[in-house]
Amino acid sequence: MSVNVIQLVRSALPDSVVQQLSNCLGLPPEATAKVVDVTTPALVAGLLNKCATLDGARALFATILGQEVNADVAEQLPRLFASTTGVTQLSSTGRQLLEHSFERRIDGLSDTVSMQTGVPAHATHAVSGIAGSILMGVLKRHILEHRGNIGQLPTLLGQQLQTIAPFLNDGLTTVLGLGGAAAFAQTIGSQVRAVSSHFEHPAAAPVPTTTRAPAEPALSATAISVAPPAREVRYVGPKAKHWFGMAALSALIGAVAAMLTWVALALCPAATSFLGQHAIAATVEAPAAATQADAQPASQAPRDDAASAAGKVETEAAPVVAKDSQLIVAVDGKGKPTLTAIVQNVAEKSALLNALTKKFGAGNLNADITVDENRKTTDWLAQIDALMPLLSTPGAEMKIDGTRVELSGTVADAKSGWLDRLKSLFGAPYQVSAFDAAQAVANAAQSFKNAAKSLGASCAGADVVKTLNLQVVNFASRDAHVPQSALDDLNQSAQLLKSCAKSGHALKLEVAGFSDNLGSEAANLELSKERADAVRAVLVKAGVPADALVAQGYGNVRPVASNATESGRFANRRIEFSEVQAQTTQAQAQVQTK
Repeated sequence: MSVNVIQLVRSALPDSVVQQLSNCLGLPPEATAKVVDVTTPALVAGLLNKCATLDGARALFATILGQEVNADVAEQLPRLFASTTGVTQLSSTGRQLLEHSFERRIDGLSDTVSMQTGVPAHATHAVSGIAGSILMGVLKRHILEHRGNIGQLPTLLGQQLQTIAPFLNDGLTTVLGLGGAAAFAQTIGSQVRAVSSHFEHPAAAPVPTTTRAPAEPALSATAISVAPPAREVRYVGPKAKHWFGMAALSALIGAVAAMLTWVALALCPAATSFLGQHAIAATVEAPAAATQADAQPASQAPRDDAASAAGKVETEAAPVVAKDSQLIVAVDGKGKPTLTAIVQNVAEKSALLNALTKKFGAGNLNADITVDENRKTTDWLAQIDALMPLLSTPGAEMKIDGTRVELSGTVADAKSGWLDRLKSLFGAPYQVSAFDAAQAVANAAQSFKNAAKSLGASCAGADVVKTLNLQVVNFASRDAHVPQSALDDLNQSAQLLKSCAKSGHALKLEVAGFSDNLGSEAANLELSKERADAVRAVLVKAGVPADALVAQGYGNVRPVASNATESGRFANRRIEFSEVQAQTTQAQAQVQTK
């Protein structure tokens, strides 16, 4: 089942299709192609990492065969790219699939690609989702055409390592949670081979005469053997978790169960409706290890998501607390807005996109609108027409997060009148404010002092790190000197660390510097290192042993907020403390730098 996945993705994007996509994104074709070439290997690396565990491989296999993945996407791209709506929908679907598979948002990846290619972030965000849709689609097509099984997926992706390795770098792998590129390339191969071996070479069944408890059975490579089916695996969404019970009876009982199910559906339309919306329909083969199944008590039968024909079980997802909808706007010097938004449903997305297109025209704005069903209703959408003058004000920045509205840039100045206008426009219960860096520093300082007081004599690494990361060092622009306002908090931090050392709980910490995305990547990397060194020097001067602190600069990777607004850039310009000897608890409250 060997194939070059990168080549499959590239084959789906001939020059004519790239030109179509470029027209929708307002990019030169060569820029679009460059983003695809940088993004796709990173996405393959992310999927490869997913297959490094048994559960991850099973979950990814189910996702690829899900209904949301279009096996015919390559042939349909010319039609999809004929309109911005098609581009947006394909990108949104791809991003949701990737975030479900990676278990993290991929904004950081597209931001990193933007920094490395020089292509605007809104375009790299769109292309990353599109590349994800195409990648998942070609994998699904290949699996179906070759009757692939779950055990072959890690092998297939593992075969891509040699192809993708030259395109990976620390920026791409780090933002996906894979660690350094070199270390990832060296270790991932053996991990996926072990997973493949588990599926392809299951452990032998226990000898019938033994009195020992049977070991957990390994899954047969045919446990999920896929033929091109008349009905596909139904994908029920990124928030659902699917479990398939291990078949404990013979294929005969499975057939009887299937017959009874058919009779029930025929007699109960309500059940038919429910299953049509929520069940997973998959073509699977029943495992043949009847002896082993009989030897294992029913109470100990593992709930394995890849091996059951007669006992497919889908559990309900845990309730998800809805988050606020969001809109972030930054207007350039010529009055062209760039927007990112997260709304609850397609109707809200269409309403927002239509209003923007009506005002600015399709080619005069950049919009990345994501649909997330676990968001609250987008109440601020009712005021979008009244916001259009602000959205065309050069230098304007605005963030709406639920009922909190924050202004920055040119519209934050009281003389602009926008603060009062928005307070009047939104009314209660909205909170409208302008970002104030000095107030943010003061609030953080108070939080740090309260946390340090509450910490008492505790020297638990996670608690200490969390407390240290509440303080703020607000460096002057392009400067690496620790400001006077930060010295009190840093001195208190030093006393805390010295007290822990005296009580026999010395900690070794990394002082990590991060920047926003303004300026070149190289300059930001150097500046972030200088600032980390400066903070370390203050702590050492205050009595912390030099060998207890190591400084490292990371530049503008791993942003914790959007760089589109002043508060987001403020949050990204930070120092993060982490415990060197226990990296598993890296609390990420921030020390802000500027």
